[in-house]
Amino acid sequence: MDKQIAVLSSGAIGSSIGADLSHAGYNVCLVDQWVAHVEAMKANGLHVKMPDSELKTKVQAYHLCELSSAKKMFDVVLLAAKSHDTRWLCEFIKPYLKDDGYIVGAQNGMNNADIIDIIGQPRVMGCVLELSAEVFTPGVVQRNTDPAHTWMGIGEFGGGVTPRLTELERLLKHSAKISITDNIEGAKWTKLVNSSMILAPFGAFGLQSWQAVEVPEVVKLCAQLASETMRVGAAHGYELEAIFGLSPEEFLGPEEKVIDKLLYTILGHLGKKGSRTARGVVLQDLLKDRRTETNYLNGHIARKGREKNIPTPANDAIVELVRRLERGELKPDKSNVDIVLKILDTR
Repeated sequence: MDKQIAVLSSGAIGSSIGADLSHAGYNVCLVDQWVAHVEAMKANGLHVKMPDSELKTKVQAYHLCELSSAKKMFDVVLLAAKSHDTRWLCEFIKPYLKDDGYIVGAQNGMNNADIIDIIGQPRVMGCVLELSAEVFTPGVVQRNTDPAHTWMGIGEFGGGVTPRLTELERLLKHSAKISITDNIEGAKWTKLVNSSMILAPFGAFGLQSWQAVEVPEVVKLCAQLASETMRVGAAHGYELEAIFGLSPEEFLGPEEKVIDKLLYTILGHLGKKGSRTARGVVLQDLLKDRRTETNYLNGHIARKGREKNIPTPANDAIVELVRRLERGELKPDKSNVDIVLKILDTR
């Protein structure tokens, strides 16, 4: 693919993908607002550490302010930003997107509507991904799922296999195993079922995945979170989609079976080593004293539930707990499980 590609917001996920594409020889620009990280990439490239290997590669890195004088126009923009940065970054990159170019939201959460509102549906493609990574040191990424254990689903909003979808598949296969779906929004909501159980809860409890699933109260809470999310999604017309490379047959059967599959598949992909070192994105943000994406994950579920008069007490409780953590009233800790249970007891 002889095209100009931008990875917009090159944190842990964006840097992982950008390193893979740069190493594969694509013309990729990594654009980010973290000054120290951009300077480290400029000086030394990216160093991506994985459970059983590592990748060191040179990259083209840009500060946001440098694009205005870089004379770049992009065919493909991979948006790997936090959900709360979606709208302003779409406005920012819009002038640099070619008329026939497209943007792909490689993010957690249901952000496609915001991207489409700014960019226009004809120039937006859908993506749902399972990629665990973290970055605390500028220029150095700890990637917990290497490309062989990373999965992405991609699709056109109107369904079908288009030339640009095939093009995107060839591009992203350097970072993950790729599935093409005619139900990209359903796949995004199915991932949200998984995220509702794992990202904010495990982060708020200060637990890695392997620790969390050994606590019976947490596993029970995960099931309640997922069940609420599935009911809300069904009320809004989302159909569950096989994700994480699983077969459609594995998503048949009772709700409990699907929830277990979504919860424990992640542990399998992380592997023994990865499951004991990986820290979820909400925990990473809390450790960095940053705003988390919880309001766009569990908070989104709660808001969509209210639209259909569907109670979401477990998701509401997680949002309330993380709000207290973001305000600095609490720290990520296993004792926060009791706080959530007390909140639920009052509702």
